[in-house]
Amino acid sequence: MTPPQPGEIQIEDQLERRIRKPVDLLRCLVSCIEIVALVLAGLAASATTAAVEADIVTASTKIPPALLHAARPVALIALFILPAALAVQLLARRQFRRLAEAVATGVLAVAVITVLNDLLSRDAAARLYDAITMSRLGASHAAALDPALAGLVAYATMVGLVGRPYWRNALWAAVGVYAIVQVGVLHTPLLTLLITVIAGRAIGLAVRYVAGSTSQRPSAREIASALIASDLPVTAIKRVRREGNDAGRDGTGVAGSRHYAATTSQGDRDSKASRDSKASRDSQEGQLDVVVFDRDQQAAGAVYRLYRSVRLLAQVSRSAPLSVDRAVERRALLSYAAEDAGAPTPRLRALVRVGPEAAALAYEHHEGTTLARRNPGCSDAELRQIWDAVDRMHARHVTHRGLTADRILLTDDGQAILLDPGDGDVAASDLQVRLDVAQLIAELALYVGPDRSARVALEKTGADELLAVVPLLQPVVLARSTRKALRRRRDVLPALRKLLLAAVPGAEVAPVRLERIRFRTLLTLVASVAAVYLLAGELARESLGSVLRSANWDWGVAALALSAATYVAATVSLSGFVSERLDFFRTLLAQVAGSFVTLVTPAAVGGAALNIRYLQRRKIPPAVAAASVGVAQVVAFVLHILLIVIFVAIAGSSAKEPIQPPRWAYYVLAGLVVAAGVVFALPAGRRILRARVSPTLGQVLPRLLEVAQQPRKLAQGIGGALLLSLAYILCLAACVAAFGRPVQIASIGVVYLTGSAIGSILPTPGGIGGVEAALTAGLTAAGVPGAVAVSSVLLFRLLTFWLPVPFGWAALNYLERQQAL
Repeated sequence: MTPPQPGEIQIEDQLERRIRKPVDLLRCLVSCIEIVALVLAGLAASATTAAVEADIVTASTKIPPALLHAARPVALIALFILPAALAVQLLARRQFRRLAEAVATGVLAVAVITVLNDLLSRDAAARLYDAITMSRLGASHAAALDPALAGLVAYATMVGLVGRPYWRNALWAAVGVYAIVQVGVLHTPLLTLLITVIAGRAIGLAVRYVAGSTSQRPSAREIASALIASDLPVTAIKRVRREGNDAGRDGTGVAGSRHYAATTSQGDRDSKASRDSKASRDSQEGQLDVVVFDRDQQAAGAVYRLYRSVRLLAQVSRSAPLSVDRAVERRALLSYAAEDAGAPTPRLRALVRVGPEAAALAYEHHEGTTLARRNPGCSDAELRQIWDAVDRMHARHVTHRGLTADRILLTDDGQAILLDPGDGDVAASDLQVRLDVAQLIAELALYVGPDRSARVALEKTGADELLAVVPLLQPVVLARSTRKALRRRRDVLPALRKLLLAAVPGAEVAPVRLERIRFRTLLTLVASVAAVYLLAGELARESLGSVLRSANWDWGVAALALSAATYVAATVSLSGFVSERLDFFRTLLAQVAGSFVTLVTPAAVGGAALNIRYLQRRKIPPAVAAASVGVAQVVAFVLHILLIVIFVAIAGSSAKEPIQPPRWAYYVLAGLVVAAGVVFALPAGRRILRARVSPTLGQVLPRLLEVAQQPRKLAQGIGGALLLSLAYILCLAACVAAFGRPVQIASIGVVYLTGSAIGSILPTPGGIGGVEAALTAGLTAAGVPGAVAVSSVLLFRLLTFWLPVPFGWAALNYLERQQAL
């Protein structure tokens, strides 16, 4: 760089021409949620919506017909004059690219809505079509959504009406008039218009986020001018790339959008040299680290923060303000608090506004190397320096909450400086201080090893105090980069806990609640809602009352007995693969309790987890319990495949007309084959598969060999698994016979085994949705009329899935009271 002339500023900038605004993505997601909510409202509140539409239509009959007929073309003209006027304004401002992008977005929205209308007109989407149109349009060929209206909204969204209140108000007024005319004249459902408008906005926001928007960010020269106005005479400023993402660390978006290195014509004015000599002050140069917070990044990481705040307690989740003003004010406060505590952190020299779009924080620069880039790590003396720096903050109840390796700077003279203390807390609680300590111990263990990290922690803090930190050593409370590193080194946290507990022999660790709601519970809640929706859909297609009235209950009772026999078979099978003797009644109750667990978990997961827990409570070691349940699942899987082959062979040789699967089944099968081929073809896929399968086989094979040495137990396990599948097959056959359509038992076997396999793959609770669809399609392919197939499957699922649920709940509560689970 050539030396700047007096009064000049040397600039090196890399200003982006187009940027992606996280707020656009956030608003797009909100719009999608609104569409889902409106569809659900169409399902749940059709009477209310229909009444509102009836009021509008009734009111429209009082308007003269000539006025109504004239209102529609006037509304159309008003609706399309506004975008034309916007286009003229953009042309006058020579914003040709912006206009072209807006027009292309409008055309894309029209195309997307047209495709959606085509999909909604299909028979498979009849329920969704009825929900959107409130069944008001009558014929399935009528368009559910308005492509032109969606295109207009997407066009206006892409243009952007922020800061243009007159244009925005005029546009929405025209849309409102158009909607009233559509409902009053054409009797268009109000719900479809709302969904159309929101869908157009969602498409426009999605395109705007993907394509990016024209940057309004202040340049480096403007930032330097603002710093000069704050009595920091900047002579050079250069854009730098820091470790990690400039958009923010840990998904919070608070680490700043951009970073600059600035040079001033004088050093620290508080230094002795600068106070003694003006000449010395003028000749001395200082370095500043400038962090710029751009307003266009103010919603960065909002979804992740919302997820963390819902899942974790308020003291655990690190809430971050959305607005730029709040973010910089909080960081300034924490910098001043850390400095007042005597902690070695970069001194905040200035907080300045850079126009309406950004704010900048200027910190003193310190030379050194971060722990993340230190190779090898650091000495014990430097570890103690890091702990001393953190202890000074904690002594004043100030936390850092971002103690990652890239925020720990080690200077050449062995000092430790804590960078970016902006994610922490002022007036921190004891729990927040301990969370800071847990983060520091875990992060240091990744770089210097658990032994050294634990030893220095015990030396600086003490065993009794660290005892309260042990329950906090779990990934959910650590920084995202730390969690990512720990996933590759799963031995670090267990080793730390063991070392810290060994320092206080016989001590008991009190559990600490950190989560509002566990991730598993959150998935269960979502799955339960999906299960209720899918059940409501099944009952809507076929009245439960009519099914029960039309069924032959001689066969129905037989099907109910066979459904009960499946739990006896499951009990026999599990007992056969466990060397220890199990109480038959309690084991049977555990299988019944599994019917309630599978209501909120995938079919292949919930029951297995419950059986493992049951065996552990029977004093069976965890590894043996997991291996026993694993053996039962492997044997059941092998028998499942063998039964499919046998039944397919029998059905193909004896049936006059072989089963003809629906066309979509071939596509699904082809997709699975292609996916399996890709996994086996790619080295990464084989490594992942080996990593997941090897531990299971390592547990299952030794247990299987052990059981094989006890022929009676092996026969009991295999016989129970075989009886379980046969009982389900016979139950389905009895349900079909209950409606007067007996089908060859081999065909029923093929249909059930295929449907249950799909249910095990799907992540929905109990395979809801997929099992019903597969069984219905299979029975139809076997020659059962569609209505009878639906009724038979509904009766089968009622007896085998829904009816046992209350008994499963009672069994689960009984076993928990008896401490058997």
